[in-house]
Amino acid sequence: MELSTSNISRKKFLHTCRSVLAVGSIAGVSTVALVKSIKKSASEDEYIDNEAPMIDAPYKLTTSFGVDGDINGFELWEDKLIVATQNKVQMFTSSGDLLNSFAIGGDLRDITVYNDHIFMLFPKRVEVCYLDGESICKWEAYSDNSDYCSFAVASGSVFVTDAANKEICKYSADGNFIKTIKSPNRFIIPSYTFGIICMDGVVYCSNSGRHQIEMFTPDGDYLGAFGQAGAQAGSFCGCCNPVHLTFAPDGNIITSEKGIPRISYYGKDGQFHNILLDSRALGGGNKAYDVKILNDKLFVAGKNKVSTFQYNV
Repeated sequence: MELSTSNISRKKFLHTCRSVLAVGSIAGVSTVALVKSIKKSASEDEYIDNEAPMIDAPYKLTTSFGVDGDINGFELWEDKLIVATQNKVQMFTSSGDLLNSFAIGGDLRDITVYNDHIFMLFPKRVEVCYLDGESICKWEAYSDNSDYCSFAVASGSVFVTDAANKEICKYSADGNFIKTIKSPNRFIIPSYTFGIICMDGVVYCSNSGRHQIEMFTPDGDYLGAFGQAGAQAGSFCGCCNPVHLTFAPDGNIITSEKGIPRISYYGKDGQFHNILLDSRALGGGNKAYDVKILNDKLFVAGKNKVSTFQYNV
């Protein structure tokens, strides 16, 4: 079955995984409206999905495990899950067995692994440590006004989104400030929804107030954007979405939204293909769930829990 806006070939979706199972297909979702009625949240400028129809999700929940505290950062390293809460980083097996943990300073915003080193992002600094928590280096934000949100490390560079200055800060992997990258459309960031990822020489960044994902070269040259506002499948709803970005094993893009929490699959060209998990499958609420992919599994972090969703053969 060919990949299209309504169908995803499982072989195409998983062909670069370390272990590919038998070829199947992911059932598509038409772009009919997901929401029959929506209402404003009393606590924040978001929409909450109350009557959205259940989709035939291609992934099914298999296991979950809890962690100590709300999850602020989530990363997949090899087949290990790294979970950061307010004051602690923990490493688990993919089945939820604790392997290691170490204490950190508070207010962590994001976490990632590069060259077997853990990079941790805080509002005004970046810290780097070994996998056991031993410190390697750290550096402060280049601006006193910075309020860092998310980051990505690729090809020896660190790209950090700054929600206060509405820009991307580029550093070397050892902390030397290189430059800032600004959107020609102007970044609009109403809240801490400023996700960023890098792959194959392209930096993808959420311009959440515009309900778009923008693309840049590593040097900051603008390559284009995709996305639109709306509650229907293939659009981004609420005041500011998408929140989290990650890559599928085939190099295409996975987005995660808040308001109406859902995880969707897009081509590298921005073409919408499918909703992988909707609000009810994820467990509801109005906060975005972070997601990582390994083989035919989705690992989803939200609140104080990590859940595993298996591809539904």
